[in-house]
Formats: sequence, C-alpha cells, structure tokens
Amino acid sequence: MRLRIMPDTADTRWVRTRTERQRDRGNFRGVAWGVGFCVVLALLMTGCQGDRVQSALHPAGPAAQTIATLWWVLLAVCGIYTVGTFALFFYAIFRPKQEHAAPHGGNRFILTGGVFLPFVVLLGLLLYSVQATTQLQTPEAGLTIRVVGHRFWWEVEYPEYGIVNANELHIPVGEPVHLELTSGDVIHSFWVPQLHGKMDMFPDLTTHLWLQADKEGVYRGQCAEFCGVQHARMAFHVFAKPPKEFAAWVAEKQQSRPDPDAEVFQRGHQVFMRHGCAACHAIRDTEAVARAGPDLTLMGSRRMLGAATLINTSENMRDWLEDPNRFKPGVLMPPTEDISEEEIEALVDYMQSLK
Repeated sequence: MRLRIMPDTADTRWVRTRTERQRDRGNFRGVAWGVGFCVVLALLMTGCQGDRVQSALHPAGPAAQTIATLWWVLLAVCGIYTVGTFALFFYAIFRPKQEHAAPHGGNRFILTGGVFLPFVVLLGLLLYSVQATTQLQTPEAGLTIRVVGHRFWWEVEYPEYGIVNANELHIPVGEPVHLELTSGDVIHSFWVPQLHGKMDMFPDLTTHLWLQADKEGVYRGQCAEFCGVQHARMAFHVFAKPPKEFAAWVAEKQQSRPDPDAEVFQRGHQVFMRHGCAACHAIRDTEAVARAGPDLTLMGSRRMLGAATLINTSENMRDWLEDPNRFKPGVLMPPTEDISEEEIEALVDYMQSLK
C-alpha cells in the first residue's frame, strides 16, 4: 500500500486561505462593533435636545455657561481618549501576527500610552477645571434674596424690599443676584440648572450662591438633595425680567395688601380664620402672622400651586384646599374638613384676590 504525500505548496496554500478568512471575519466584527458604537452614541446624543426644562446644557447665564463649557470639554477629551483606547484594543486583538517584533517596543508603548499620556491629559483637565472654578466665585451683587427650604416648599424673602413670597424668585436680567440659603428642617439643595450649579442648604447654617440670567424668561429649579417623600415635587421657578419690569414688580408687590372693605376679603378672611388657616400661614396687614407654611400675601399672583405641582387656577385651588394630599401625598398641609360649598368658594376667591 502506498501513501500519497501532497506537495508542501498545497498545505501552505490551504493554511494561508484559512488564516485570511479568519482575519477577514475579525475585521468584519471590528467594523460592526465600531458602527454599532457610533449608532448608540448618536442615539444617546439626541437626548441633549428637547424642551430644555432644567437643562444644564442650555445655559442662560454666565455661571451656567462656565459649567456647561467645562462639561463639553470633559466629554470631548474623555470621548476621544475612550475611542482611541477601544481602537487600540481592537487593533491588538485583530492585527496580523508579527514574527519578528521589536523586543522592547511594547514597553515603550505602554509607558507612553499608559503613563505619560494620561498624566498630560489629566493635568490639563485639572488646570482647566481650576480656572473654571475661579470664574464661579461670587461677584458683587446689588440684590440679596433669602431662600429657606422647607418640606416641601420654598420660602423666598427680599429683605431690602420687605417682600415675602413662596416657590418663586423674581430677578432682573443681566445683574448678579446674591442668594442666602438655609433650611428650616432637613438638608435641601438649591439648583437652577440653566443659571448655576447646586448649593446645599443646612439647618442653622447659611450658604451663599449667586444667579445671573442674561436672557428674559422663566427657569425651573428643583431640590437636588433627597429630603422626603415629596422631594421630586419640591420645585420652583425663577422669573428673569428686564430691570425696568423688575423695578415695577417690586413697587407693585410692596403695595400689595388685602382691602379690608372689599366683600371678597370680608367673606374669605372670616373663613380663613374660622378653619384655622392662620395657624400656619401669614397674610400681610392681617392678624395671620404664622410662618409654618407659605406666606399667602401674593398667593393669587403665583403661577403654580404646591411648589410647581398644579397650575394656579380657581378650580385647582379649590381641589388643593379640599385635600392637598390627593396631589402631593405626604405634604404637611391637612385637608380642609367640615367646610360648606359657600365657604370653599369664598376661600378660593379670597386666595385668588391676594396679588
């Protein structure tokens, strides 16, 4: 019996063909992974658009602009570094095998790419972030607003003008505003993403922040520190007005007070006092002076009810007064019990008249 030995060229050709196929499949997988990564990244980037409510990536003031720019720089640098790392990773897996590689080339590459390059990149980012932080220092401000966080609402006071409000800040456009922040119960955090970063608020301690809006508009803020069951519904709005409109708003609210001779006051205020509302709330120039709940002197002029929970309409006001926990479970305000239809209507009209 004779054995037929195939020529060496046939074995070599067969082995080479299999190797080429494996390399082609590896290259295809690498390209597929790269395309898939780009598609996922593009889909994620679509989340940067939208209605821009509470978007730190759409700044409307100098402090927020500094923070947004820092974020984009970090994203770009880290993104380029990540893509480069993955590219080298796939190259190391799928590259053709080298029979005669340099004995020390790999060590130099690891030292350069794993030690020197990260050091340079991180040092550059550190210096840039320090420079950005210096731009966030509090500038001189002419207007001071005192904000007290409560579960789950915001007390807003203008000490210079004698105005007390709740869940709304009114500021002039183009001017820095100094905020004195504190808490009346637990730790809160004041955050208006389009105007500045976060600042924690502590009981018996005052922290400081500044806001400046370069564009007229309404900016939504939020408590950014978990404070209880209704933390997610502890929001507020900042109204940025041109300086003349802000001055007119201040002059109007300084004169705001109930008219004791008006029928709506006489009917509504009696209901207000009879059902114990004055135990928690204050109304300027009346015997209601409690501070446990929001000041109601400007109740009718507010855009929202319950710290941005409901739009301020007569119908929503009625529903809120009857049972606040229906819309905001866990809120400290109890339902209004044993109240007649006439009384609730009088109370709603009274609240809407307070502007």
